[in-house]
Amino acid sequence: MKFDEYREKTVFITGAASGIGHAQVIAFLENGATVFGLDIEEQGLIQLQQQYPDRFAYKVGSVSSQQDVEQSYKEAISLFGQIDILCNTAGILDGFAKTLDTDEALWDKIMNTNVKGTFFVTNTILPHMVERGTGTIVNMASIAGLVAGGGGAAYTASKHAIVGYTKQLDLDYCRAGIRANAIAPGAIQTPMNKADFEGDGEMAEWVAEETPAGRWAQPYEVANLTLFLASSAADYIHGAVMPIDGGWLTK
Repeated sequence: MKFDEYREKTVFITGAASGIGHAQVIAFLENGATVFGLDIEEQGLIQLQQQYPDRFAYKVGSVSSQQDVEQSYKEAISLFGQIDILCNTAGILDGFAKTLDTDEALWDKIMNTNVKGTFFVTNTILPHMVERGTGTIVNMASIAGLVAGGGGAAYTASKHAIVGYTKQLDLDYCRAGIRANAIAPGAIQTPMNKADFEGDGEMAEWVAEETPAGRWAQPYEVANLTLFLASSAADYIHGAVMPIDGGWLTK
């Protein structure tokens, strides 16, 4: 999927070291964009910086740390001068823990990364976008933000929060030139889901069988949707939550 318009754009992506975030980095770079990545893990980013030394940079840090987020923003602006697109992709699972199996530490860990992290990054970069009168934000929700069963109590609650946050974000700032949408992936084969494929892969097989499309998706498929949502071709799409789930929600 090719979009020539990204040659003039700078993209800030969280969770950039692996999975969907890493695929988004590659997709934007291959379309000529400049990208700044933030992740708690460095592996997966070094090679990209070596391959695209003038168009890719990163910081190792956590979205749940306001200090890390603010420093990342400063570095991105210092290097590239602007941020046109924000992809809030960083997120973690909760092991499908039910509420009675969820202690305060697990609840806080999930919420601090999935919800507060999105809040920190957005509130750090949004003023820059508002000042420029333009900006596109793509948040990472989940089918767990639309129905139960895609995660445990904390994860499902966190992704429902992202859905609501995205809608309110777009409503509040669309007249300021900001466009915010969310993506709701279903079964995507990423390192975050590696436990499903361990052993005999029984869980992964069950998920594929339960998905109408009959398979797991690959991260690049979500990255392709991101390219579209962040482009001018999607300019009239506001506050939407776009499922990419192989038909899971049709059930």
